[in-house]
Amino acid sequence: MLATHNRIGEDLMAEQRNDNYQGVWDGRLGFGNKTALIVIDLLQGYTTEGAPLYAPGVVECVSEMHELLAAARKAQMMIIHTQVRYNPHTFVDGGVWTKKAPVLKSLVEGDPSTKFCEGMEPLPEELLITKNYASAFFGTSLSSTLTAAGVDTLLITGCTTSGCIRATAVDACQYGFRPLCVRECCGDRHPDPHEANLFDINAKYGDVISKQEALDYCSSL
Repeated sequence: MLATHNRIGEDLMAEQRNDNYQGVWDGRLGFGNKTALIVIDLLQGYTTEGAPLYAPGVVECVSEMHELLAAARKAQMMIIHTQVRYNPHTFVDGGVWTKKAPVLKSLVEGDPSTKFCEGMEPLPEELLITKNYASAFFGTSLSSTLTAAGVDTLLITGCTTSGCIRATAVDACQYGFRPLCVRECCGDRHPDPHEANLFDINAKYGDVISKQEALDYCSSL
């Protein structure tokens, strides 16, 4: 009985939330003229049980990514991968973030957690960006690279939804790109922050689209 009552309460809150945002924070951007796929930090540290960074939702994300990555490659879409690396002696390049989240200190060259997940390894012709903070834009050449390539839309995938995905989506919007987050191809440690951040991204900064929408787009190229 308690479970039923809680479910009704959650459904009511979701309905109130959607009513509150509808017509105010529900615009759509859609695809622009040229799209790139960005695969954020799909490293083994997030998919290895027992590892400090392990996030069950990322395991599901990787399983969904194989099909989308293959489709983007077939469509000859620009593909960008990101990874995180720190100086293992000082972590000075991690600044305050590695003080706030010391778990990130496992992301140093040579640590098994920094290897790409099986099947997610960048091809030689695909761009690999090394970053030190959440956003793939912060302190990197990503914005200039996309602009020079004529890209105006970014298909955002990877992990984690509440961290690097959200930060990248917000910066993409602020730099003038259309951020399109692929729901099934983003993952986090827990469903609650995953869903909350997708909801917020979709409301304020970009579009959250289904994997099928992304696959259909790739097929159309």
